[in-house]
Amino acid sequence: MLPPLRYDDLEVIRNRTFDEIAIGDSASIERTLTAADIQLFAAMSGDINPQHMDAEFAASTRFHGVIAHGMWGAALISAVLGTRLPGPGTIYAGQTLKFHAPVRVGDTLRIAVVVTSRDEATHHLTLDCTCVNQDGRTVISGEANVIAPTERIERPRGTLPEVRITVGDGLHRLLQHVRPLGRVRIAVVHPCDEPSLCAALDGQSAGLIEPVLVGPRNRIHALADAMQVDIGALTVEDVPHSHAAAARAIDLALGGKVAALMKGSLDTDELMSAVVASALRTGRRISHCFVMQTPPYPRPFIITDATINLAPTLDEKADIIRNAVDLAHAIGVSVPRVAILAAVETVNSRMPSTLDAAALCKMADRGQIAGAVLDGPLAFDNAVSAAAARVKGIVSPVAGCADVLVVPDLESGNMLAKQLESLGGAASAGIVLGAGVPIILTSRTDSRESRIGSCAIALLLANRSVPAAVAKAAT
Repeated sequence: MLPPLRYDDLEVIRNRTFDEIAIGDSASIERTLTAADIQLFAAMSGDINPQHMDAEFAASTRFHGVIAHGMWGAALISAVLGTRLPGPGTIYAGQTLKFHAPVRVGDTLRIAVVVTSRDEATHHLTLDCTCVNQDGRTVISGEANVIAPTERIERPRGTLPEVRITVGDGLHRLLQHVRPLGRVRIAVVHPCDEPSLCAALDGQSAGLIEPVLVGPRNRIHALADAMQVDIGALTVEDVPHSHAAAARAIDLALGGKVAALMKGSLDTDELMSAVVASALRTGRRISHCFVMQTPPYPRPFIITDATINLAPTLDEKADIIRNAVDLAHAIGVSVPRVAILAAVETVNSRMPSTLDAAALCKMADRGQIAGAVLDGPLAFDNAVSAAAARVKGIVSPVAGCADVLVVPDLESGNMLAKQLESLGGAASAGIVLGAGVPIILTSRTDSRESRIGSCAIALLLANRSVPAAVAKAAT
């Protein structure tokens, strides 16, 4: 049997010497598989088999989804032997393994070893090894042969090094996808500060846009000279101020001379108020989508609406979802999984966001919101973590694998998006949908990658047919 837990076990790592170990002694740990675990193991081992890395490919295999590398479980057996029984000083002599079932993201394994024999002469131990999932199914079994330490080792317990996975090649793949479409002609509204002019030039240099600069000509050229950039080949629509720039850009869009708009140095409210008051407004509620990719999550996802709609009504949320579904289709998600977020995952009459979520799901059931699978209310962790959903007993095609996150209001959405960017290492691009043309809302804090990603999405949307309902309302 194992010795009783000591209060310093969380601060100290210690072994058990050969003489202290008897047949039948055991030790175990528990570990829940995350998408980051798979990515880390692939980076360490070099095993980028698409069965583990490519959700679309994995869905077509006999496992019907991404599974962990088999040796990830084997590494956990090594962790038990090296840290618990016998512990530090253990030398591996041999290991057999049998793989009985796949391990998926969200599965929780209990990894256990039991001493079955000991050799006094050589200090060898044989241990039975098992990895059992949350359903009680053995996924890995085997037998380890180790040389146990003969001297006591006791050291301060170290902490695992911080490992940050760089967000994948999503931008590269997006650019490869959209570049054959050519360039989209975009009106850049009042690009009179360095970030907004840089955004236009970044999109141009990436081969995605043909910018039309709309604003005071002298001020724009003075800015370009100060930045030491050449804009001589660009079209400049000379207008006296930001209000006139917004009006002229909208006229260019309505006249078919540009296929998208990009915000410059004017306020978002100023541009969007002009759009809403113009013929660019359609029968669809205008909303904003962030397309984000963060290291721990295995796929890009959309957050909406974190920028435009302050406290949307039920009908407005329905349009916000329709816009996000259109965007998801455009970026290649054929049937997006839409999670309607709230603070809790149950309907509560005192929490309007949960009532809206339930109503929106029923609207989807009745065909009022098409082209996606909806579920809600879902708390954020249940929407993105299969393990959290399982702990809460949530059985859902959306929970743990959402493609779209619909937030209750602008404040919660804006905080969520900025937290993911600032603390979660997320890369993002943004676009406004629901108007007659896509609109890019740049920010002074946007990275170059974010600007280019937003241009790529605008190019993609500008080359797709406008949804029938929007087209009808625009005519």
